Amino acid sequence: MGDKPATKGRPATKARSGARRSRPASTPAGEAALQGSAQEPEFVQLLTPEGERVEHPDYSVDFTDEQLQGLYRDLVIVRRLDLESTALQRQGHLAIWASLEGQEAAQIGSGRALRKQDMAFPTYREHGVLWCRGVDPTAPHGLFRGNDHGDWDPAEHNANLYTLVIGAQTLHAVGYAMGINYDGKVGSDDGEASIVYFGDGASSQGDVHEACVFAGVYHAPVVFFCQNNQYAISEPVERQTRTPIYQRAAGYGFPGVRVDGNDVLACYAVARHALDAARHGQGPTLIEAYTYRMGAHTTTDDPTRYRTGSEVESWKQRDPITRMRTYLAKAGIGDDDFFASVDADADRITGRLREFVIGLPDPDPSRLFEHVYAEESPLQDAERAWFEQYQSSFVGEGAH
Repeated sequence: MGDKPATKGRPATKARSGARRSRPASTPAGEAALQGSAQEPEFVQLLTPEGERVEHPDYSVDFTDEQLQGLYRDLVIVRRLDLESTALQRQGHLAIWASLEGQEAAQIGSGRALRKQDMAFPTYREHGVLWCRGVDPTAPHGLFRGNDHGDWDPAEHNANLYTLVIGAQTLHAVGYAMGINYDGKVGSDDGEASIVYFGDGASSQGDVHEACVFAGVYHAPVVFFCQNNQYAISEPVERQTRTPIYQRAAGYGFPGVRVDGNDVLACYAVARHALDAARHGQGPTLIEAYTYRMGAHTTTDDPTRYRTGSEVESWKQRDPITRMRTYLAKAGIGDDDFFASVDADADRITGRLREFVIGLPDPDPSRLFEHVYAEESPLQDAERAWFEQYQSSFVGEGAH
């Protein structure tokens, strides 16, 4: 998207930009004591919260007007889909929903940096990444309703199914990347890479540590993309680490970089650089996208119990969509007609999502016996027969 991909001179572990500091001014008092005396580093930024373009010596991308408009459209649509999904859960049509609100730039920027041959390994919140991979927006909703485990083909879209076991997907991504190495599919512009998404809380999991160890030792073409949204459910990031997450990469023997996770242009540039390095056989990179989870961890969570309203308000000033819209308007790239057309597209797509979710049938409870074993067993047959008899004992057709 724009200029030629960089293939040489990988940057050392870094996190710098103009004069933008990564810590919000409204850090709650209880968290401030955990920060110690170390000053928080800066991050890579190409678009300020005020919608001003800034340059970075290591991450420069020339976007066309059409590409910039496309990124804005992506941001708006995935947020609208997310808000609609939250509403559907509140109205009883989904069992639970994990919102991405506030993290759109991190997901769209990195997702659009992927090439067709790359493989993405999401958690359960990467709805924006799925959008970038061409997965139908309705596909994850069967999972969140309890109808299925995800209704898309990972091989078709090069996007794995959602992983609910925290951190496990990092092992999958590294194993996949090691396979890329063994197949000799690195070392050229046509090389392949994998990218794996996880949060600041998952960074404390043993699976993530083991994945980084293997990635470093085996020089795997994988990008670790940590969306540091400041909270592991209710635990602030200061309770996960005493040093910035991206600096952990040095201990594993590969580069790390912190990027403004609310800046879609910077997220694209940093992810593209890391993915291109992986495809050319230069090994893994850890990216820490410094962002904020504007809503609840999931719809079962109440964030007002562990964070302040002033903190949330301070992060609203860094909103990824607002800054992009401001930039497009100032640069004469987006006018009222353009913004109205994007909103109309979002209305149409979210309307289709609502119709789909409301129309989802209740699954047959007997399906829980399917795909448990490769072959049937007498014990499973007996348990299924008992369960079906039990279900049929209820009065009324379809009563479960």
